[in-house]
Amino acid sequence: MATNSEDKRKELKKKIEAAEQRNSDRSFGDYARDAADGATSFVKEHPLATLAGGLALGVLVAAIVPGPGRRMRKKASARTAVLAGTLADLALTYGAKFLESAEEAAKAGQERIGDLGETIGDGARDLGRSASDSASRAIDSASRTANRALGSARSRLH
Repeated sequence: MATNSEDKRKELKKKIEAAEQRNSDRSFGDYARDAADGATSFVKEHPLATLAGGLALGVLVAAIVPGPGRRMRKKASARTAVLAGTLADLALTYGAKFLESAEEAAKAGQERIGDLGETIGDGARDLGRSASDSASRAIDSASRTANRALGSARSRLH
């Protein structure tokens, strides 16, 4: 048992060293590409959350950074509200299209699975019939052979 756990430790140590080597071989560009890909995936998967986060960040920056004046801030706020409404409408439209596409893909997948199930069922039924016929023929053949052997044995005894 001691060697088994020791072997496991050695194997784990080798895996850790290999992972450390892979990480040391990666460049800063590789990490930047991974981060960009992750951000792009997040935005595609969560467009509304991204929009809400962007708006929250904009409000926070506007509150921190001193503006040129009250009137200009009001105009900027109005423009921001219009832009936010447009972006929200765009995000909702994109989300609705995405859900519609997902629903269509799910229906198509269900139909394909149903067709596949029917095909498998038909094949299984055919295979079952064939196996049953083969078994019947084998039983008949074995029965005939046994009867011949029994008849042959009887004729030798008489």
